[in-house]
Amino acid sequence: MHWSAFLTLALTASSNALIRFQCSQLVVERLDPLVTPGQVPSPHVHQIVGGNSFNASMEPEKDLPGESTCTTCQFSEDFSNYWTAILYFRARNGTYKRVPQLANAGFEGATGGGMTVYYMQDPLYDTAQKSKVQAFKPGFRMFMGDVEARTKAEAARFRQLTYTCMSDAGSREHETVAFPGHKCEYGIMTSLRFPTCWDGVNLDSPNHMDHMSYPESGTFESAGPCPATHPVRTSQVMFEVIWDTSSFNDPADWPEDGSQPFVWSFGDATGYANHGDYVFGWKDQSLQNILDTSCYAASCGGKQQSIADMNKCAGLKRTVEEDIGVDNWIAQLPGGHNVEYTKNAKREVPYTA
Repeated sequence: MHWSAFLTLALTASSNALIRFQCSQLVVERLDPLVTPGQVPSPHVHQIVGGNSFNASMEPEKDLPGESTCTTCQFSEDFSNYWTAILYFRARNGTYKRVPQLANAGFEGATGGGMTVYYMQDPLYDTAQKSKVQAFKPGFRMFMGDVEARTKAEAARFRQLTYTCMSDAGSREHETVAFPGHKCEYGIMTSLRFPTCWDGVNLDSPNHMDHMSYPESGTFESAGPCPATHPVRTSQVMFEVIWDTSSFNDPADWPEDGSQPFVWSFGDATGYANHGDYVFGWKDQSLQNILDTSCYAASCGGKQQSIADMNKCAGLKRTVEEDIGVDNWIAQLPGGHNVEYTKNAKREVPYTA
């Protein structure tokens, strides 16, 4: 279904509860307090949105709503942090430039493009959204994906980490698990859907994944049951990030063999290592209150702020000062990563599907 048609249907449904909102970009730098806490700089560049208490460590016992003074997200009581790796374009001459981002349709003007965040009780296309789900607890955090994945089989254990080659702002069809192999007129959307079954006890785990699980059978979309080890059904957290690839569509800049030229900030040129990080930080019971309300997107009550106010929180001072290829071409990826088209590649070779 085309996105505009879905919006029309969802907004006319009599009973639904799907939260969809934009977050402006807080900062772009090499920090990762979830995977490499305290390490300055972290191995690769990330783009972060959310509460301005984001820092290199972010101890689990810290109260994010209490530590933050503002958030770049539309819901002003959401001081969570959401982050992903950064996408780069690698030119034929071997130099790199960071791919800018676009805000989703309807959220134009968000600083840095940022990302769109969803919390869903039921599949995105189910406008009823009737299921009862539990909000996360203070201190909760999770990670999804594998930065070492370079094959489809390795990526398969993480359901629904996808790419959409966009012809216009409404494109949502034909998702793939690898980078698109041809130019995308409007941009490339990455969609990251997190697991939805919690063990009900642990707010985190050593790999930041084991306390969460996918349904025992079926999928979130098919209302698959949670396994006995992870019996608590949570909302599905989903990120949408639109990478504005439109200025990189000149075939003269692409590799001579025509292979796709985009690479994640940690060196993956296959796209299979797509991943995301989430640290919960909603104030008090604000998220649960919204999840228990029959609503859709911006009509979901709670305390909301304008894009202009979201943008006032953007531009957090960087801890790591380095050239990350925002306005100019750089000779190598920050952190010195080599481009990998295959698992543990020793040299740069064209990627083939």
